[in-house]
Amino acid sequence: MARYVDGFLLPIPRKHIPLYRRIASRAGRIWREHGALEYRECIGEDLKIKGVVPFPRRAGARPGETVVFSWIVYRSRAHRDRVNAKVLKDPRIRAMMTDSQPFDMKRMAYGGFEVLVDL
Repeated sequence: MARYVDGFLLPIPRKHIPLYRRIASRAGRIWREHGALEYRECIGEDLKIKGVVPFPRRAGARPGETVVFSWIVYRSRAHRDRVNAKVLKDPRIRAMMTDSQPFDMKRMAYGGFEVLVDL
């Protein structure tokens, strides 16, 4: 079964993690209500790996920041587009987007991905 994934990587001040968790929990419930198959938000924990570019460096994390690695799963790109259109019209999301965010949106990496391997 084909799947499509929106992926996110963003640096966030550690002091804002509790606020981010609350916002992400509300947002995740909304995405799921509108049809997303999965919604995951993960906070960096084991990030000092030798021999590779660590996520914090790739994300441009500054002192006092860590990274969030997130993804949302859909049936297909067309399904993603339908779900996101509904989500962006949802007044609960619109209200959250006007609130001050616990991270800098301009520093967030985002993209849509076709699933290559699904075991």
